[in-house]
Amino acid sequence: MTDSKTTTDHKTIQRWAEERKGVPSKVTESGEGGILRIDFGEPEEGLEKISWENLFEVFEERKLAFLYQEKTADGKMSRFNKFVSKSE
Repeated sequence: MTDSKTTTDHKTIQRWAEERKGVPSKVTESGEGGILRIDFGEPEEGLEKISWENLFEVFEERKLAFLYQEKTADGKMSRFNKFVSKSE
């Protein structure tokens, strides 16, 4: 695995996701606000599409950062990502 990066920049997050055909989503069974995710391809069960505006509103409220990887170890485009606490 190549090095992962962390950002709080909304444009960087949206660019990264859209380059990989990802859409902002949240886990619907996880209570208030839901757990944020980037969904790729066919929507997974238990995920609800949300707007970028909604995603970034929750992102800021929860003081999150976006952990992501540009390329895999073999040089292919990576989809690895995770929303984490800014303190991690």
